[in-house]
Amino acid sequence: MDGYAANPGDISWEPWKTLGELVVYERTAPEETVSRCEGAEIALTNKVIFDAKVIEALPSLKYIGVLATGYNVVDLEAATKHGIVVTNIPAYSTLSVAQMVFAHLLNITHHVAQHAQSVAAGAWQNSKDFCFWESPLIELDGLTLGIVGMGNIGKSVAQIAQTFGMKVLAYSSKSAEALAKMGIQKAIDYEEVFRASDVVSLHCPLNAQTKHLVNAERLAMMKPSAILINTGRGPLIDEQALADALNNGKIYAAGVDVLTQEPPRAGSPLIGACNCYITPHVAWATKAARERLDKIAFENVRAFLKGEPQNVVN
Repeated sequence: MDGYAANPGDISWEPWKTLGELVVYERTAPEETVSRCEGAEIALTNKVIFDAKVIEALPSLKYIGVLATGYNVVDLEAATKHGIVVTNIPAYSTLSVAQMVFAHLLNITHHVAQHAQSVAAGAWQNSKDFCFWESPLIELDGLTLGIVGMGNIGKSVAQIAQTFGMKVLAYSSKSAEALAKMGIQKAIDYEEVFRASDVVSLHCPLNAQTKHLVNAERLAMMKPSAILINTGRGPLIDEQALADALNNGKIYAAGVDVLTQEPPRAGSPLIGACNCYITPHVAWATKAARERLDKIAFENVRAFLKGEPQNVVN
């Protein structure tokens, strides 16, 4: 339904043709979903929504493969009611997303992009000294990284943080004993993470309990020098509250790869906020990660056709 994002042309669709008749749409508008899926037994989607109304209108549909780890684009209750198997792609982007966490963090702590742009503009040539810096440079060693959510990505981020000499504090359903074996301290609640951390990184699923997990109240608990990183889901953050905290110097900086509305609307509060660095939802999109996604999605469909579905979420 929206094949371009996962495969803009650098991965072959040819193997998929061995599974049946294949039609690939680069993008699908909401009003096109039903007409494009009419008669189809299998649909693959990344962000195209299959709600109850769409599912009701597609009696031939037997399988929906979500080309992502999160599957909130499908009404699971409606799919189950109509006997439709829904699968997702777990853990394909773990290393790439963890890498993006530190791409943001290192950019913020060393102002890599800012200094590179200054050099390109001639600032180094005009410097009276052999070096210069335009913003504070921050060392990660000894700082505390607070992680919300210790799934595959959270664990990978913790491991990288430890190689930088950071202390790791995590709010997780995992036991204190299990976390201690990984060298991680267990937080008693969200508030401890926000109060105690120099950097907070979000890796929890989006649900009714975690929507606007980062709100004005919790931002007020953070250190003025604190950094917030979000490579999870946009609605984990109350964006206006974060923009206010950044613009008023309540926290130091934020690096986000996801927003509540994507692409962002005109006037999105984080665009233009002080010390807010935004990338366009690309943490997952390295070629290596997309190749893993494609391979797992293919195997999911093949397993379904064999009557042995895998990675089923309903």
